[in-house]
Amino acid sequence: MKVLIDDLSSQLTDALEIGKNSSLSPASQPIKNILISGLGGSGIGGKIVSQLVENEAPVPISTNNNYFIPAYIDENSLVIISSYSGNTEETLSAMNLAIENKAQIACITSGGEVLDKAKELGLNHIVIPGGMPPRACLGYSMTQLFFLLNHYGIINDEFEAQIQEGVQLITEGKNNILEEAASIAEVLNGKTTAIYCSAQYEGVAIRFRQQLNENSKMLCWHHVFPELNHNELVGWRQKDDSRAILLLRDPKDFDRIQRRMEISKEVFRKYTPHVYDLWCKGRTSIAKSIYFIHLCDWVSCLLAEKNNMDAMEIDVINMLKSELGKS
Repeated sequence: MKVLIDDLSSQLTDALEIGKNSSLSPASQPIKNILISGLGGSGIGGKIVSQLVENEAPVPISTNNNYFIPAYIDENSLVIISSYSGNTEETLSAMNLAIENKAQIACITSGGEVLDKAKELGLNHIVIPGGMPPRACLGYSMTQLFFLLNHYGIINDEFEAQIQEGVQLITEGKNNILEEAASIAEVLNGKTTAIYCSAQYEGVAIRFRQQLNENSKMLCWHHVFPELNHNELVGWRQKDDSRAILLLRDPKDFDRIQRRMEISKEVFRKYTPHVYDLWCKGRTSIAKSIYFIHLCDWVSCLLAEKNNMDAMEIDVINMLKSELGKS
């Protein structure tokens, strides 16, 4: 896993070339809404990208992590199917329903049934390298989402320069990132962690939560400002030193959000001494997200080491899939 995390900059660079060289057909009907469907490491890119482009996209973009799709999906919908293996049963179900609803479909996959069906039906598709854990290939899948949105006229091509900025940021800052990740892993070790952030970074927070679950084998949770100020803040009532709070911070967060964070931290510190700010770096929104993702991935891997866990092992998920395959 260390090798795969360390390889993110190369993965992003390779992903840019894959996207540039993809051959895609134009939309057959005007696109009025977009649904990005995927699970786990294949699906989280949809949440992150949809938030990164929400101020530019002229149509609504939703994400789907289920067997089913919304009733509004029709010929004016673009459904992006993201399945790294190409065999995720929930995503295949959603894909089949999108086909039934006559949606326009584009696929991101390394192979499997998704690729077979895309070729059979002449659907737009981008093939990414296979053979790795899906969660370790976010650089590939996320980048292709940008290319698909650009192809369909939803966003411009400025994302390419922003991804390149992110590559430079994590490459040049490698030593500092590793040092900060080690420091964060030290304070989170043995703690149940709450990950808090502004709403625009919820996808990044979910990604970190998932990485702590799969790589570190730890339970945690996340929430966002300002919503958590209307409910979860009240739940902090008992002192518990086994809990930690990590706030993902951006100097460009809305000033009222930053004020809410500072006031909330005063409340949190009454119940746990482990309250930490984690500040992003970078100039653009995509580069900042890449920085956060890379840093937090390292934290999850270093925590796995501290817990004597194999970051690659997901035996319980494999067991679940095996049992489901029997029926």
